Amino acid sequence: MAEILGCYSWYQSTSLSELGITDVLCQGLQKKSQDILSAITMVSHTKKLIETLRDNEWRSFLDDVIEFCKTHHIDIPDFKDPYFEGRSNRKGGHITTEHHYHFDVFNEAINFQLQELDSRFNERVVEILELSVALDPNEGYKRFNSDSICKLAKKYYYLDFTEQEIDVLKFQLNHFEGYVKGHPVLGKMSSIAEVCQGLAETGKASHYYLIDRLIRLVLTLPVSTATTERAFSAMKIVKNRLRNKMDDDFLADSLVLYIEKDIARSFSLDSILDDFNDVIEKLPKNTGKDAVWKFRASIDRN
Repeated sequence: MAEILGCYSWYQSTSLSELGITDVLCQGLQKKSQDILSAITMVSHTKKLIETLRDNEWRSFLDDVIEFCKTHHIDIPDFKDPYFEGRSNRKGGHITTEHHYHFDVFNEAINFQLQELDSRFNERVVEILELSVALDPNEGYKRFNSDSICKLAKKYYYLDFTEQEIDVLKFQLNHFEGYVKGHPVLGKMSSIAEVCQGLAETGKASHYYLIDRLIRLVLTLPVSTATTERAFSAMKIVKNRLRNKMDDDFLADSLVLYIEKDIARSFSLDSILDDFNDVIEKLPKNTGKDAVWKFRASIDRN
């Protein structure tokens, strides 16, 4: 039993050390809107910290595990003894116990974590993120680079842009760079998501429609916003077996209300009715008046 507890303490301690390092990265990527440049930095720093743990901190880690075992009265093996697999002592014996825990447990667990990070943030993903940084509006669009942006669209979003649109995108980017740097609203943005929202609010999304399209595609990256992932999860709840015939517009509106619950709760029924009435009042006479009363009646019934 003591041997089992000893092995468990090793795996638990190794996992806690890794989780302590990766927790900051996980929490950061779960933010509703994650800045792409910050995401790249966080991933890079997390990998370096895990590699440092593997290469330079084995001795301090070993001391912590020994202290843990002493505190909980768990037998500590002699690390200089040969290591044997199983109870029969027939397998092994050619390595020491410390070598086993160091390389077969400690290093192996860390290498697995690094492989997971490399799989999620491979060279292709990292390059997409690095090219996307060219759209970052921080410090007055200091990192803005039209060549990188065009390369991003041509290399990774070739299904969304034709060759002709790539050429047009170059000219739009040249105009856009000069326009936004002196703009009182767009020039003060701090994230790509804010640029997308600012283009819509200022009515420039239709003018720079290719840039707007590319920004929206970049915002679907998992590291740039967790809302995208939440939307796919919410879709299974909103569009279920009993509501599988709803059209795209109604589905999109329903998803917005479901995902943005906190914002939706801030609106009162009276304010919604007043806005609805204002829209109806602007319509020609005898158009849509019955819809208002039916809408009011349905809310009163509920």
